Amino acid sequence: MKATTTLALALVIIGTAPEVRAEHTSVVINLTEQMAYLLENGRVALVSPIASGKEGWGTPVGRFHIISKDLNHVSADFGLVLDGYGRIVNPNATPSSRVPLGCHYMAAPMPDYMQFGPLLGMHGGFLPGYPASHGCVRMPHDLAAEFFARVEVGTPVEVIGNAQNVTHVRKAIPLVQLGASGRGLNPHELTGSAQNVTRVRRALPVVQSEDSGRGANSYFRARAQ
Repeated sequence: MKATTTLALALVIIGTAPEVRAEHTSVVINLTEQMAYLLENGRVALVSPIASGKEGWGTPVGRFHIISKDLNHVSADFGLVLDGYGRIVNPNATPSSRVPLGCHYMAAPMPDYMQFGPLLGMHGGFLPGYPASHGCVRMPHDLAAEFFARVEVGTPVEVIGNAQNVTHVRKAIPLVQLGASGRGLNPHELTGSAQNVTRVRRALPVVQSEDSGRGANSYFRARAQ
């Protein structure tokens, strides 16, 4: 009887583990800074540059939560028309776009998709250095993978700020990911001048200082805007 009770309790704990982790993890997306913050136990753990929705397709502000996750998601509404050699004929195609003879339509890939609203989610994609999506929040592929691994269905997501008041404009972050350099990570390389942002990293951990909390300063400044 005792063994049965113990087993049942273990199954309950295992079954609720994602919800427990979700309660202690949250995401804050700052449209003004074009940055996303992953918080674990109230402390900033990861920071990623983003490309939010462009004019006419703005990413809505508000409080949300992760609805679903899809490692290899593709867009149902947007994509490319490619010729037989893989060259882009139409970079802004939809499923109803005209496809010339010898060409084909390819739905836009949205890897590491973390949905937090209707037709709205975070995912890996191209960052031109300014708001450019159709509402979703694009991240560098490696950082999207880090966020994807740490959030669960139910994780809170808060979107704040205003993309019309973007405070940081960067050089485009390339789709081709470079390998890790082996040296220490410098958070200012992602939040400093545009000429510094030419590489993409596997993760940008924020080192927390016990006395000053410097790693979270940007987040708290963002909350005050």
